[in-house]
Amino acid sequence: MSSDAFSAEDHQWMAHALRLAERGVMTARPNPRVGCVIVRDGECVGEGWHARTGEAHAEVHALRAAGAEARGAIVYVNLEPCSHFGRTPPCCDALLEAGVAEVVVAMRDPNPAVAGNGLERLRQGGVRVREGLLEPGALVLNAGFARRMLRRRPWVRCKLAASLDGRTAMASGESRWITGAAARADVHRWRARSCAIVTGSGTVRADDPALTVRDVTGAAEIPPPLRVVLDSGLTTPPHARLLAEPGPVLILTASEDNERRAALEAAGAEVERIASRDGVLDLEAVLELLAGRQVNEVLVESGPTLAGAFLGGGWVDEFIVYQAPHLMGHQARPLLQLPGLETMAGRRQLTLLDVRRVGDDIRIMARPEPVAGEG
Repeated sequence: MSSDAFSAEDHQWMAHALRLAERGVMTARPNPRVGCVIVRDGECVGEGWHARTGEAHAEVHALRAAGAEARGAIVYVNLEPCSHFGRTPPCCDALLEAGVAEVVVAMRDPNPAVAGNGLERLRQGGVRVREGLLEPGALVLNAGFARRMLRRRPWVRCKLAASLDGRTAMASGESRWITGAAARADVHRWRARSCAIVTGSGTVRADDPALTVRDVTGAAEIPPPLRVVLDSGLTTPPHARLLAEPGPVLILTASEDNERRAALEAAGAEVERIASRDGVLDLEAVLELLAGRQVNEVLVESGPTLAGAFLGGGWVDEFIVYQAPHLMGHQARPLLQLPGLETMAGRRQLTLLDVRRVGDDIRIMARPEPVAGEG
């Protein structure tokens, strides 16, 4: 539907529904982020958002708040109401029972179990349906959920921290801390919205990171992301810090060393073998496995080798690069390892999405332009 078909008031209420949906950005996973506003006679009579998997959906919260005022009202929701029984009953049925007159949605649900069925059920029940209002913003909010449903892989963000001259560690491997406290706190917010954090065994051995969510308001209420270590040879130490911290850890490997596997499992890790090529784990298989575990968004926090492999395979959807105002010299380690780039024509093009100051550092968000044959 053309944007001309929507009024200024329609835009206002859908924008409010999107803001409500954002409240679940760290807690709704693996479900999509959804907000709902119920309007009658130009006034909001009920609103809600989906907070956690297994709890009531946004429409149900809004209907409860509206009560009898929902009859004859207009409902604004950023994602098509569900029409199937999952952990909760269908929202379409609740809307029909409440007697709403109209439902305006930003985007259809990419879930094949819904995929327009919810809208059709509402129409058959006599409810006017309009769709497509602020759809681009709705898609950005649930890019990972849509990617998993449509392409069976998560949305991948690659986080990097570098000096002004593009270095990520000294030649000795020393890297703490490249960025300041504000940038590090910002990373924790990206962790909090991610279903999984992926790193390599080399980073685990060198930096011994926890990869947990800290420095975020309400961190105790946020489900801990799955921490994934790509470890082809099972070299992760059983005493690694991430195994001592609460939250699930998955180690993906090509190794058949049962003794090392048993030691890591005894330390609390789940270990799973996965396809590899020439001793290197198949990243496509890794992402397919994570999608099968309902992972919508992945945050890659790794060294230059694994980060370069994700980019080289066409698996990076966004870069988050924190750049600190200092120099580390030409002998320090690079941002990425990208073999085979020998001419200007072969350089990797990025599209800037956002540039802002975070404390004393600069945060750059960019999207890699696709290369033929990747991904």
